[in-house]
Amino acid sequence: MARTIDPTKRTTLGLLLFAGAVAGCSTTGARAPGARPDEGIDYRLAETPQPTRAAPGRIEVVELFWYGCPHCNAMEPGLVAWARALPPDVAFRKVHLGLGPRWVPHQRLFCALERVGRDASLDARVFRAIHVDGRALGTRDEAAEVVAAAGVDRGAFVDAWESDAVREAMREADAFAAALGVQGVPTLVVDGRLVTSPGMTGSYHATLSVVDALLAKVRARTA
Repeated sequence: MARTIDPTKRTTLGLLLFAGAVAGCSTTGARAPGARPDEGIDYRLAETPQPTRAAPGRIEVVELFWYGCPHCNAMEPGLVAWARALPPDVAFRKVHLGLGPRWVPHQRLFCALERVGRDASLDARVFRAIHVDGRALGTRDEAAEVVAAAGVDRGAFVDAWESDAVREAMREADAFAAALGVQGVPTLVVDGRLVTSPGMTGSYHATLSVVDALLAKVRARTA
């Protein structure tokens, strides 16, 4: 029988009972820059490695997240800055999970935005609406109001929200996470098989440092 996990606790730090919680996930990590990450401590191998969507010659990095997660919200500014500075051989994308009832409307929102064209500025709007303005964004109309205020065509967004393509994207996202053995967020996956998170590394900054080291590891393997 599969173990049931309370979806309200499916953030990485909540799942792993990380000491210090938000205070522990500061922007300053304990790992020394450039230190070699340890398997089983700083990262793990995926339960079932997944094919990537990156073009040949590029390494894919995926962030699995939830708009409603306070840790994802706190990590977002540093993650965006990091992603903007990635070298040309790295392809970065985000995958929104639907691990509980509160997650599903946000997942649908994200997948609908993917259909109409989303970027980091739209993600920032959604994070702010939830974590600063206190909006649940639990319905289509509330989500549409927020994204329309950001310049997204409301009609196109509503059509996407109701589409079979969005429902399929939601199913694919959850299947992807299940295959990798991911049950919490934020989590980052390198090359479809190397999994790390703030709950493993001790901080947001350290997680990105580990991802950089894992990218170097993948480059060395394929050189």
